[in-house]
Amino acid sequence: MLFSGLFDLPWWGYVLVALALTQVTIAAVTIYLHRCQAHRALDLHPAVSHFFRLWLWLTTGMVTKEWAAVHRKHHAKCDTPEDPHSPQVYGINRVLWLGVFLYVKECHNGDTLERYGRGTPDDWVERNVYTGLAIYGVFITLALDLLLFGAVPGALIWLAQVAWIPFWAAGVINGIGHYWGYRHWATPDASTNIVPLGILIGGEELHNNHHAYPTSAKLSLKWYELDVGWLYIRILQGLGLATVKHVAPRPHFRAAPKPVVDPDTLEAVIRCRYDVLARYARSLKRTYVEELRKLRRHSPQEARALRIIKPWLHRDHAMLREAERARLAQVLPKSGALQTMYSMRHELAAVWGRSRASREQLVRQLQDWCARAEASGIRPLVEFSQRLRSYA
Repeated sequence: MLFSGLFDLPWWGYVLVALALTQVTIAAVTIYLHRCQAHRALDLHPAVSHFFRLWLWLTTGMVTKEWAAVHRKHHAKCDTPEDPHSPQVYGINRVLWLGVFLYVKECHNGDTLERYGRGTPDDWVERNVYTGLAIYGVFITLALDLLLFGAVPGALIWLAQVAWIPFWAAGVINGIGHYWGYRHWATPDASTNIVPLGILIGGEELHNNHHAYPTSAKLSLKWYELDVGWLYIRILQGLGLATVKHVAPRPHFRAAPKPVVDPDTLEAVIRCRYDVLARYARSLKRTYVEELRKLRRHSPQEARALRIIKPWLHRDHAMLREAERARLAQVLPKSGALQTMYSMRHELAAVWGRSRASREQLVRQLQDWCARAEASGIRPLVEFSQRLRSYA
């Protein structure tokens, strides 16, 4: 005969308990493992930090050093053959349904742990309990769930607790978050925002936002986006239990553009580079619409070719397939304005990609870029360049 637990609840009561418990696990992953440990976006009070370590040991068996190391490597090698779990490499089905096994495999890579796992907890409890006895925590939780809620409800609640993160984080976020969704920012990877409401996995749904600003403690960047993890952080901050170190920069503009680019302008442009690229994409879209309208009147066949390449105009050149690059090279010369804007977009992005250039060299390069843009005669490009000189 199946035994009953200490709490006798209606079916919906057990559902609420399961959701509440998984929400604590989600908070532990997104606040402690991700934003605090992997990216140093905030500091947590030692009591809160250790609570999250204990909770993760009990509900997931994940080790802080392993999780942080695998995630940091993901950012360093994103969507390349060295990425531990990219659907662009392994395919969406493998990452979505078997992503947890890719994570476990990378956890056994000693080089990954040594290179990317530094700065994570290394005290006696971490070494001897949370790491040394990693698998035991989830069985302690199983025993507690059975004791509190009975055989069937307790087992189901436990399954929800231990399966939630492997599926939603290792599968959905790592898989769909690099395969399908919408993008605000032209990051050099395939990251996407899955949905604007970050509820199921604590804001991690806003994955493109995160890849644009990985050290930001806040993942929501538009008024219609909700980051539940940020809500939890604000509550902890209000209680004096968390200190936010970094959030995504907000662009500021002068009332009028500077006559020439100076070091302050360069610094502002580099700091807000994804906002710069987003504004450039809107200027490129205006040019595309104007050029398409012209071609429709004079050459419908070339207009159709132009429509085909539209999705590729805003993507990083490295993210395009060979066939897409060849098609772009074939079609762009049909529109001098679009070809100019497309090539100058990559020249602009190269300004903050030249790590070996001095500040003086970069200032000259950006000023030269603005001068050529404003001499191009392409109205959206001229207006964009003037706006670029207004960044403060």
